[in-house]
Amino acid sequence: MKLKTRLQITFIAMILLPVLLIGLIYGITHLMMAGTFQNQYGMNAVSVSLISNPVEAFSELTDEEYRELSILAEEEPEKLLDKTYLDGVGERLKQKASGLFVYVDGANYYHFSDADVEGQEIVNELDQNVALGGNGYYLDGRRLLIKQISFEVSGASEGNLYIVTRVRDFLSKGLLFSLVLLIILVLVVTSIFLTRWIREGAFTPLSEFNIAMQRIADGDFDYVLSTGVKGEISDLYENYNQMRLRLKESAEEQMQADKQNRELISNISHDLKTPITSIKGYVEGIMDGVADTPEKMDRYIKTIYNKANDMNRLINELTIYSGIDSNRIPYHFHKLNVADYFNDCVEEVGLDLEGQNIRLNYSNMTPPDTVVIADPEQMKRVINNIVGNSVKYMNRTNGTIDIRILDEIDSIRVELEDNGKGVSAKEIGRIFERFYRTDASRNSSQGGSGIGLSIVKKIIEDHGGYIWATSKEGEGTCMHFVLRKFVENPDAVQNEVNET
Repeated sequence: MKLKTRLQITFIAMILLPVLLIGLIYGITHLMMAGTFQNQYGMNAVSVSLISNPVEAFSELTDEEYRELSILAEEEPEKLLDKTYLDGVGERLKQKASGLFVYVDGANYYHFSDADVEGQEIVNELDQNVALGGNGYYLDGRRLLIKQISFEVSGASEGNLYIVTRVRDFLSKGLLFSLVLLIILVLVVTSIFLTRWIREGAFTPLSEFNIAMQRIADGDFDYVLSTGVKGEISDLYENYNQMRLRLKESAEEQMQADKQNRELISNISHDLKTPITSIKGYVEGIMDGVADTPEKMDRYIKTIYNKANDMNRLINELTIYSGIDSNRIPYHFHKLNVADYFNDCVEEVGLDLEGQNIRLNYSNMTPPDTVVIADPEQMKRVINNIVGNSVKYMNRTNGTIDIRILDEIDSIRVELEDNGKGVSAKEIGRIFERFYRTDASRNSSQGGSGIGLSIVKKIIEDHGGYIWATSKEGEGTCMHFVLRKFVENPDAVQNEVNET
């Protein structure tokens, strides 16, 4: 349940519950008083006045007799002196816990009551109490309700008739106290329940969330938060878990990057040390006069030049590597004629391979006017890195590298295949990872930074193409990459595709 809904329910419950309790207690009290009223006085009294104004409820008990006697006081006052008639009225009043008193000229004429009162005492106290709106008086000290009727009879005698009703308590103080305690108990229990409900729905999850965030701050990304409830807390936990996974992934990537950087520094240091040592050795040879003939001097200088080129290549790889991480490899795209561009590349590569006793085969099966959009310098880096990788791991004296350009209607596919030692099936999928080397290549004699093919993959993908490799151990490896053609009329190409 949503936290907002919980708060709304709690707010409504704290308002409605006391109202409902008061209404319930009021109803119970009214029913109990009405039942007692009916049992003791034989009348139904279900009006609100039974609780709010019990004196009025008692006054209603004798309204019938009071009206009857009031009419006689005006029309037949002599009948009010008929004791037989008065006995009948007294019996009716007795059923209602009331009594009847008649005074003539201040003297007690008639008395019919089981109430523990004296008629003269009542008369003496009437002047000291407040009248009840013409229906009588209420003696609060005695808890007596008195209705008075004055009349005159023949002979100018003055008479007064009193109907006396004892007002009784229907509910004991103990019962009322118990009801109040019940209300308090229900409110306390409800408050505890709602507080616990809010705590379990809000404060407890927030406390757990605080613990989880502290674990994150301590570098523990494996602390999982789970909850069976739905709403804001569930969303908060889900967001935390997603954040935790991303932070864990980021931390692992950072650790891997640090490891790779350390490996890169180690590889580059090793690869730089080798040509530097060679350069130092040949320079010392020149300084010591070992190169004492023009032929030796020329060979020493060419060796130094080649080692310097190796160092320059490694530095360039570092530059490209930093560009990969920051996504800042500089590109200068141009329209390149495939035949012209690859003819030049193959010619340049062929000169290098010729000196290493490696035969280069080249074939171009694309139309002469085939054009691609590419950066010539970066594409040359791709060719050189792949060829250099093949040469590095060539384990044959009669090595061969084949470069093929294939036509695929809307794209070209470039294949560079060697007859080297190949790569195992379990490793072929990882050769484009940065710093990854196959087991056989992990030796100091071949060196390499391990980032050449990752640079190739990045450049090809930035050109909108894709690259993959196939290989058989002991037979060789073939690199494939695809580049889209540039066409002036795309509809023509589409028609050609449909016809095919």
